[in-house]
Amino acid sequence: HLPHFDPALMIIRVSEVEQITGLKRTTIYKRLKDDPTFPRPVPLTDSTARGAPVGWVLGEVQGWVRSRLAMRVEVA
Repeated sequence: HLPHFDPALMIIRVSEVEQITGLKRTTIYKRLKDDPTFPRPVPLTDSTARGAPVGWVLGEVQGWVRSRLAMRVEVA
């Protein structure tokens, strides 16, 4: 039996963020700099070095996509 799937507790890597958002890796990191609404990454180790592994919370990425869809509806 599979454990309960909770998007709020599921960490995904940048490749999944690319698939869910349709953005490329470079655009994702640009959004982190320029877009305060874009979900923040979660450090996966104690390292603060550049290139240290990070992940994103699946539920937050899904929420960001939902907000983009809602904006489309308002503009149309």
